[in-house]
Amino acid sequence: MKRRVWCGLMAGLLCAMGCGCVPTTRPFVHPEDYEETIRVACVGDSITYGAGIENREQKHYPAQLGRMLGPQWECRNFGVSGATLLRRGDKPYWDEAAFAEALAYDPHVVIIKLGTNDSKPQNWQYADEFEQDYKDLIRRFAALPSRPRIYICLPVPVYEDRWGIREAVVRDEVVPQIRQIAVDMGVGLIDLYTALSGHAEMFPDGVHPDAAGAGVMARAIYRAIVEEAEGMALAGAGILAAP
Repeated sequence: MKRRVWCGLMAGLLCAMGCGCVPTTRPFVHPEDYEETIRVACVGDSITYGAGIENREQKHYPAQLGRMLGPQWECRNFGVSGATLLRRGDKPYWDEAAFAEALAYDPHVVIIKLGTNDSKPQNWQYADEFEQDYKDLIRRFAALPSRPRIYICLPVPVYEDRWGIREAVVRDEVVPQIRQIAVDMGVGLIDLYTALSGHAEMFPDGVHPDAAGAGVMARAIYRAIVEEAEGMALAGAGILAAP
């Protein structure tokens, strides 16, 4: 793999040494930086897995994202139904085979969407451990040989409290913590909460998006990792007006 060296690298490394954040060199993924297939690991819970979606393997968000990105990319779904970010949750992602598989995949890009199941009472009793556990998960992926670009996602809205999953906790406690974690760790933040707000019709059971909702997720992630970079390149070339 050939990666371009940019002047921002040293600043990123200094930041990493000083505050424990993950160094980044460019804000978006530029396909021209890679001479191989770009591996994307989609890490998450049942919403990433695509629970409840008919023809799931073709319509979960990683599959739709892969089609949007094109043949240079490979998106793999490492979602686990019921998984928590919290190590002391009732089904920690840390203990799942999918986690080991995601690490072994040595991805170039990691998309993490966890936190919904953490809102259950038996899990959120460990709320004071959420931030540290999330940062440790980010560090595990950041330490891979591929030095992946990492994005963390705000959970989608909960339109009906079910199975212990609570919208008030997701909205008022989980979302703000993830926002701050992204700042502290220097990783990308993808706002799936806003992207799917006002779209209760895309949540048949009130918790899991349908295929259309998965498409909204895929589009939001696509914009965050690629499309905005393309727009910036065009603006820099004078093709678009700079903001």
